[in-house]
Amino acid sequence: MIAGVEIHPLRQIPDERGKVMHMLRRDDPWFAEFGEVYFSVVYPGAIKGWHLHARMTLNYAVPSGMIKLVIYDDREDSPTRGDVQEIFIGEDHYALVRVPPGVWNGFKGVGVKPAIVANCASIPHDPDEIVRLDPFTARIPYRWDLRHG
Repeated sequence: MIAGVEIHPLRQIPDERGKVMHMLRRDDPWFAEFGEVYFSVVYPGAIKGWHLHARMTLNYAVPSGMIKLVIYDDREDSPTRGDVQEIFIGEDHYALVRVPPGVWNGFKGVGVKPAIVANCASIPHDPDEIVRLDPFTARIPYRWDLRHG
């Protein structure tokens, strides 16, 4: 596991009308600060990444569909520098993934329907604190290919 990355299973409360899906409360021990909430839709097989935030903590949850979230640690002072972590989150594994600042991340839509990715970010979007890379860059040792077996 990448240093500073946290995975918290989330509660779902189903009944005959549907369900309530929890995400983040201000009294959760891992809640730090509220900046904004936004939703990103990713189609099956599409990749959104790589990106790195200098100051923003990400709090991802996927209430609909499924993604493969990939995290790469390139922080010079990190004990997990050079490590890559894959986390599948969505309807089949409903969880909140907390990604600290300074960590590369991206995600790929998996399955047969679009996924809705919710992010409760610690600060409002600021284009000056984000760095982006092509998903197929050689700088990050990861291949997005589907692997069989």
